[in-house]
Amino acid sequence: MSKPRMRLEKLTIDKDLDKVSRAEEASQYVMRGLAAPGLGLLFLILSMAFAASYFTGASGMGIVVAGAAIAAYMAMNIGANDVTNNVGAAVGAKAMTMATALGIAAVFEIAGAVIAGRKVTLTIEAGIVDGVQLVSLDVLVWVMMAALLSSAVWINIATYARAPVSTTHSIVGGIIGAGLAAQGLASVKWWAIAGITASWSVSPLLGGAIAALFLAFLKEFVIYRDDKIAAARYWMPIVLGITAGSFTAYVAIFALVHLQVISLWTGLLIGALAGIACYGLCKPWIHRQSVGLENRNQSLRKLFRLPLIFSAALLSFAHGANDVSNAIGPLSAIVSAVNGTISTARSVAPFWVLLIGAFGISMGLLLYGPILIRVVGEEITRLNPMRAFCVALATAVTVLLASALGLPISSTHTAVGAVFGVGFFREWYIRHSRRRLEYIRRRTGQSDFMGEAIETNFAEIRRRRLVRRSYFLTIVAAWVITLPASALLSALVYRLLAGLFL
Repeated sequence: MSKPRMRLEKLTIDKDLDKVSRAEEASQYVMRGLAAPGLGLLFLILSMAFAASYFTGASGMGIVVAGAAIAAYMAMNIGANDVTNNVGAAVGAKAMTMATALGIAAVFEIAGAVIAGRKVTLTIEAGIVDGVQLVSLDVLVWVMMAALLSSAVWINIATYARAPVSTTHSIVGGIIGAGLAAQGLASVKWWAIAGITASWSVSPLLGGAIAALFLAFLKEFVIYRDDKIAAARYWMPIVLGITAGSFTAYVAIFALVHLQVISLWTGLLIGALAGIACYGLCKPWIHRQSVGLENRNQSLRKLFRLPLIFSAALLSFAHGANDVSNAIGPLSAIVSAVNGTISTARSVAPFWVLLIGAFGISMGLLLYGPILIRVVGEEITRLNPMRAFCVALATAVTVLLASALGLPISSTHTAVGAVFGVGFFREWYIRHSRRRLEYIRRRTGQSDFMGEAIETNFAEIRRRRLVRRSYFLTIVAAWVITLPASALLSALVYRLLAGLFL
């Protein structure tokens, strides 16, 4: 065979191999896109099989299995949308990688749900619509089924639109809409709705204000001090003590309420003791960690990294304990109705129902959580470990303060409001802080504003916008329409289901 012919055949083979490799790459790309929906569908099927295996009722198996599938779908949407608030700030601050954040959140969400989420919260299973007013248990079943499906669809739409919304408001809106469609105004407990409406404005504003206050404190007393390390050694043990106390009280009062009811003042006392103990332990630890660090902000970020990881884990635990009820509350009500009873405010969810909610939340987080983790942690405003720490601490403190005032609030709104609060405060601080300008003058060796270039530089810095307004408007709009949109969708779904099965 001649050399030109051999060379031609070799080129032909190379081209064919390139085509095969490109086809393989294309198929792998397509398969990656189908992997998440495929795994989600597999989880729904397993949830249905799990419900069929453990449901002990004499009848109504088909309804319970269908409800389990919808509850699993709802739980996955909660994980995709709501859990991101717990770890988004830490990822945005580069305190942990996306994989680490997903792993920590998944483990602690399951732990919180399984350990402290056994009993269903009041507002989900029996606190929004009056089962007695619905008269028929069949009606109650389809009200809860419609609420689950509509709220899950709404959260799915919000996640696709990259808008973090309150899953509690979504399920509450779903129950309201279906209750109104079933039996009219008398079926809804309107006092609960008034509290939820108040939380729309209270929670983000309060979370943002507290986060801004924490950040202002750190800037004034640590970040813009000539000796940052000495300031950190003095103030960080105090800040970490307050953090430990706040989170301990948060977990004691809210996350463990399903195991043991702890009064607000008892929880605050437990938190105070934990804070004092943390201060005693952190003071020598901070001193050891700060030895040899340079006097710059990057050193402070290293000191805040580990506390931020712990705060993200604790927030995930508390969230799993509380918000798992948004998925399992309606399913528990369906199981009770199928068994011939009306759910009460203190009814206990079956353990198999709890497991569907717990693992569903983690499954949704692992499959779709990165979308909104990036929005909350990176795209609203720029975060570092210190700012992210302020967001996490403000979320816990806000929930405690609101409880003392008797205000029901959303953890989602609180966390996202804290992120916005940090960003807007930084804009204000850059424009108005004298301490910051004096610090920059000393660091640059300028005793005053010398020259037009320096004037122009400071003017440009003051004009910067550190919060993306497009995300702000999108998220606020999603908050406002969540409850009415979920209610309207649920009413339509209930009418459809009632026409088919009632």
